[in-house]
Amino acid sequence: MAEFFVLNTGARIPSVGLGTATGKAEPGVVGGAVYAAVKAGYRHIDCAPAYRNEKEIGLALKKLFDEGVVKREDLFITSKLWSGNQAPEDVPEGIDTTLEDLQLEYLDLFLIHTPIRSKKGATPTPENFLPVDIPATWGAMEKLYHSGKARAIGVSNFSCKRMEDLLAIASVPPAVNQVESHPGWQQMKLRELCKSKGVHLSAYSPLGKPGSPASMGKGFLDNPIIVSVAEELQKTPAQVALRWGLQMGHSVLPKSTNEARMKENLGVFGWSIPEDLMAKFSEIQQVKTLRAEFVVHPQGIYKTVEEFWDGEI
Repeated sequence: MAEFFVLNTGARIPSVGLGTATGKAEPGVVGGAVYAAVKAGYRHIDCAPAYRNEKEIGLALKKLFDEGVVKREDLFITSKLWSGNQAPEDVPEGIDTTLEDLQLEYLDLFLIHTPIRSKKGATPTPENFLPVDIPATWGAMEKLYHSGKARAIGVSNFSCKRMEDLLAIASVPPAVNQVESHPGWQQMKLRELCKSKGVHLSAYSPLGKPGSPASMGKGFLDNPIIVSVAEELQKTPAQVALRWGLQMGHSVLPKSTNEARMKENLGVFGWSIPEDLMAKFSEIQQVKTLRAEFVVHPQGIYKTVEEFWDGEI
């Protein structure tokens, strides 16, 4: 298993990246995690304005560059378009703010963070949502791609229906769809669609997200199938879950600010899950943990969670 996948642009996306949506981490914690992660061997950092930590990540990146730990071209940096900047005229401002905060001249990948558009400058809550116009937003994203500010463009949290609608109108097809995916929510239909269209699937929350305010249900790392495979292969349940993702053909973006855990999450190369054990993963009950209940409002754009996910839940 290579340590990267090739996108439809020809660019190489590292198989394992560091997620930075760490919720209410103290100031400086995420920046310190990024610095430690890159020194440990991570080469993909997944960012977003919504995580409210791009400035401290930018300071960490500058320190890494200044100290000669890595060069800019050694890293793959992803960020995302804020929901309040989805109007076509606001998309350039969206990437420019991120580039300024990260202290970079370009992004390797820029994603529409979610099919939610909110009023500019307003808190992204249902009363501030506006109807999305993905074709218009995507047209502005394509201009960023042609300008070189975003070396690849894509989407996040897009259902099969939204992917098909976008692919039907895109001049530049999305390179990536970043979604929740793990053994407890395998996304087989979406995975097959993306594969057939040359779109790389990238998995956030590849270890699940138990205990999160946005999540529902138990985590899956204590599932007997995961535990038994881990014991047989002498790996941790987390390593098994991440390795499953790589063997399914998608990159994974585990989150951690713990240096030992970050190193553990990189320990997914040089071994594999045998086919007979991979087959057992189909027996794991499927439960979407990140349901996005916050988008629902009786008078809002989305009146049910099922509507937001186009019934794919």
